[in-house]
Amino acid sequence: MTQITPSPELGAIVRRWLRSYASGDKDAVVNLFSDDASLGYIGSSHDEVWRGDTLRRGMATYMDDIPNFSWDRDDFRGFECGDLGWVEWFGERVSLDNGKEITFRSTFVLHLEQGVWRIVHVHNSNPVSNMQALGYESRGFEDLLEAAMAAPSGLAQTGIASVMFTDIADSSSLAETLGDTKWSDVVRSHLALVSRLIEETGGSLVKSLGDGTLSAFPSVRAALRAAILIQRENAMLGHEPNLRLRVGIHTGDVVQTDDDFFGTVVNKAARVAAAAAPGDIRVSEATRVMVGGNKDFAFTDTASVPLKGLEGEHLIHRLEWRT
Repeated sequence: MTQITPSPELGAIVRRWLRSYASGDKDAVVNLFSDDASLGYIGSSHDEVWRGDTLRRGMATYMDDIPNFSWDRDDFRGFECGDLGWVEWFGERVSLDNGKEITFRSTFVLHLEQGVWRIVHVHNSNPVSNMQALGYESRGFEDLLEAAMAAPSGLAQTGIASVMFTDIADSSSLAETLGDTKWSDVVRSHLALVSRLIEETGGSLVKSLGDGTLSAFPSVRAALRAAILIQRENAMLGHEPNLRLRVGIHTGDVVQTDDDFFGTVVNKAARVAAAAAPGDIRVSEATRVMVGGNKDFAFTDTASVPLKGLEGEHLIHRLEWRT
């Protein structure tokens, strides 16, 4: 029976990989990945799950989103057993370029390939959400926001409006599992459902990109009803894949031709959406205040969080939709 033995060598390899990751050295990071199809990466955010070629191709773009970082002290425990090894890494006082400081931990699985140890699996975690800990979110809502900002004339809404973002959680993993053709069919059906419910509740679909949508509503109640119906009807479909949606809503004063709309109201709605867990609807304090004591809506899990690109802390609330 092959014995499990301590391996300082694997710990040193992981530490070198992490220093490359921390400094933004994309080539070194990807070069240490295994060529095996089982390659996988699980990040600290809900949507940061990638596998195989999706990870190899997308890692450089992902690294563009995250801040560089360094740490004051780290510990690791490395072990090997035949052609497989693993490392537990603990970083203390991890300082990010955006001014955040966190404690971080990671687990690595390595595989010996032609005499070279390569990383076949990474799992990162931190004690709180990415938005609280790191001040960044994954790209889904960012891409949709950028697309909306590039075409502001698509929003035929003035005065007070509620802006809603939606997307499918863990979409990268689902797309890789299902394949391009099946995933395209799933997204097409999902977007048709979301678009129909937006229109039926009096909203306007401003933009869709990938599996995400941006829409605007003339009233807060209409936006909240749409969000609840989207979650409920999606949950009632009862077929695979079982999609988990993230929805975020913010309310503000908008003018169709004023770029400030896209710099504030839409921007904040995207950040609120990014704070939603899979299966959740999150709303801003402004949105919650607008409905007052309306008993048709229940809000829980109030949290004060930083939102990327916006000063200070912001109250957000979970809108309950399950009956």
